[in-house]
Amino acid sequence: MSSIFDFISGTQSVLLDVVVPFLIILSVLVFIHEMGHYLVARWNGVKVEVFSIGFGREIFGWNDKSGTRWKVSLLPLGGYVKMFGDADAASTPDGNLREMTEEEKQVSFHHKRLGQRSAIVAAGPVANFLLAIVLLAGLFLVSGQPYTPPVIGDVIEDSPAQSAGFVANDRIIAIDGQSVERFEDLQRIVALAPGEEVVFTVLRDGQEVSLPTVIGRDEVQDSMGNTSVRGFLGVSRSGVEYREIGPVEAVGAAFTETWNLTVGTLKAVGQIISGDRSAEELGGPIRIAQMSGQAFELGLGTVIWFAAVLSINLGLINLFPVPMLDGGHLLFYAFEAVRGKPLGERTQEYGFRIGLALVLGLMIFVTWNDISGPWIKELFKGLGS
Repeated sequence: MSSIFDFISGTQSVLLDVVVPFLIILSVLVFIHEMGHYLVARWNGVKVEVFSIGFGREIFGWNDKSGTRWKVSLLPLGGYVKMFGDADAASTPDGNLREMTEEEKQVSFHHKRLGQRSAIVAAGPVANFLLAIVLLAGLFLVSGQPYTPPVIGDVIEDSPAQSAGFVANDRIIAIDGQSVERFEDLQRIVALAPGEEVVFTVLRDGQEVSLPTVIGRDEVQDSMGNTSVRGFLGVSRSGVEYREIGPVEAVGAAFTETWNLTVGTLKAVGQIISGDRSAEELGGPIRIAQMSGQAFELGLGTVIWFAAVLSINLGLINLFPVPMLDGGHLLFYAFEAVRGKPLGERTQEYGFRIGLALVLGLMIFVTWNDISGPWIKELFKGLGS
């Protein structure tokens, strides 16, 4: 009998510590994304029929004065805005577009100019990037910007850094010509360059010294038991401090951090495609949920940082040129701009089918990565113990 109570208690703990934080963060990010689509659509005179957080059956909702149905749906893994003229949540053109009256065409998404449609579609990912900038700027303004001078504290024995000739108190000023202002810049660049040869420019006793270095490869295991490959140099920092910055500087720092996180994510995806990084590092909703719970345990600052990173990734993924995603629609619009007319209905239909297959395939793959990870076994052990 006690094992049943332990299982129930463990299940409640998972719901409170993992599922609830995940749903809170994801719902906020999805709401901001869809609000971007909604606002730009309304500014361009498009009638929005549905604004949904989640998919599937409606749990609750209401209608506003403009006729939009705002609702929360059963499956909370995304959301959508359905505009007048759409056949479904993926914004597939309705088959009755040609039969619309002139009045209906005025508020139909698919009868708007190419630039208007492109702006409406791009507004979702842009809203996610803007949210990340706002979150990071607020965090830097309140807590200060993490700052560590790019000065070497210690050099680990038998490390790539020692082999290359690094010594304590070297100040790294550039990596392959790219300037380095903080130790965090060094960490970010090195982590994404396992096995690569790069040239460090260091300032030593007032003189610049070039140090060609082959970055090491290090397998890192996170708290959930997932293994990933990171670049390894073998140096420690000299110290950490937080700099107080004003509102304008905080926004600038947030722009820079958002850009660096975006570039870093794209580089990591490129390494997965090229085979330099394992595809097992890709995580799905279960892993994100676990990370959300950990962020909540570490405090508000960590939650804000995690939400900003997740918002960037959400915006970036939606810009990938895959039909069904915002980037796929923008790809179709690029063809339309070149051809001077939209792609044929059948071509678009096949494109959406291929896009759906790719998205579902990726979801299955990353979910398999999640459930096959060692941490999931520990989770179920915890539920039964």
